[in-house]
Parts: sequence; structure tokens; C-alpha cells
Amino acid sequence: MDTIDELLSRHQFFKGLKPEYLALIAGCARNVHFETGAYLAREGEASDRFFAIRGGTVAVETHIPSRSPVTLQTLNEGDILGWSWLFPPYVWQFDARAQSDIRATVFDGACLRTKCDADPVLGYDLMKRLARQVSSRLEATRHQLLDVYGPGPTG
Repeated sequence: MDTIDELLSRHQFFKGLKPEYLALIAGCARNVHFETGAYLAREGEASDRFFAIRGGTVAVETHIPSRSPVTLQTLNEGDILGWSWLFPPYVWQFDARAQSDIRATVFDGACLRTKCDADPVLGYDLMKRLARQVSSRLEATRHQLLDVYGPGPTG
């Protein structure tokens, strides 16, 4: 059976991270499983963790009054879920629901923040990786909004 740091070394988000850092952050992590339909996170709840998805599909959803939940993004193997653990007030901004059975590694946010504060090189590396994720997802959201609200065909 693989150790957590071995699993992380194969995860897209952590590729290229120094082995000593993988071992260090593995101390803040544990492997989890969620069945289809289960919530990994709920909007408004305390955000004290983030997930490295190793298998399955997660829907990131928001609620619009008098409508069903709206899926904003779909996350898959190799993606991460959550960055609210890093920024006060540490509250989830969206729901995250398993669209299929999920295998993931979950990280304790307070533990990880402490390790990043103690080792600024690690903290900067993780921050750059998270910033790339945020930037990529904002760009995807922009394209999604253009598809929905952009100008229609002319003619």
C-alpha cells in the first residue's frame, strides 16, 4: 500500500514538489472516500481543509433562490478542491458534492498553515500552486459566462 506522500507525488497538483516537502505535508493529511451524492463541503460552513482528488468527480455548486443547485465547475482526478482554508474567515463559499464515488486526500488547513508559516519556501511554493488553480478556474468561469451571456449570433 502506498504512503500518503507517495500518492501525493503522483497527484497533478503536487508534481515536482520536493520529497521532503511531500513528507512534511503528508503529516497534515489522511485518505478519505465519499460515496456518490455525499457532500465534501457545504457553503457557509467552516473551511478547515482542502482535498486532492485522486479519483471520481465532484460538482462545485451554488444555490440560486427558488431553483435547483447550479453546477459551476466539475472537478476530477488530479484537481484540488478548496482554498478557503487559507483565507480568513475560513468559510466555504460553495457546496461540493460527489457526482461519483470519490477517493481523495484531505489536508488539515490549520496544520498546513502552521507548516507553511514555519517554512516560507514551502509556503511560497504551495501559494504559487494554489494561485495557478485560482487563475485557471477564474478563466474557465469567464469563458462559461461568455458562453451564457455573450453576444448571440449576428446576421
